[in-house]
Amino acid sequence: MKTLDTWFREYGVSHQHPVNKRVHWVCVPLIFFSIIGLFASIPLGSLPLLFPPALQPYIHLGTLLIISGLVFYLRLSIPMALGILLFSLLCLYLVLLINQSPFVLWQVSLLIFAAAWIGQFIGHKIEGAKPSFLEDLQFLLIGPAWLMGFIYRKLGIGY
Repeated sequence: MKTLDTWFREYGVSHQHPVNKRVHWVCVPLIFFSIIGLFASIPLGSLPLLFPPALQPYIHLGTLLIISGLVFYLRLSIPMALGILLFSLLCLYLVLLINQSPFVLWQVSLLIFAAAWIGQFIGHKIEGAKPSFLEDLQFLLIGPAWLMGFIYRKLGIGY
């Protein structure tokens, strides 16, 4: 299995241009959130009722997606998985806020998803390199960790 540093080096090859990097700082978190929002929009029937009332708003397919993604991150690095978990909890909170607003979660999520992917492809056009995930779908999970890696290095946190 590849190490996190190996993943980051491979991912970084097609993420050198400063504009593309800035685009990724905006679009990768938005895509991450929008996917959770889209999955959270799929009804689970009465399954959430099996949980305590305080947890029920957070029990949806978005939560299950996060848990399965965390397994991938845990295999690479516990500190990275914890950082991704914190960001995931923020996303779950935003899903809850949208669900409590007059907006429709799946519509908001779909709009964000489409706009963010357009941004990503513009960034890669500027970069002159195709997105990494076209070679290996696992890079879709590496993008958020790659950004978290920058934050960790800035804060002096090892991963």
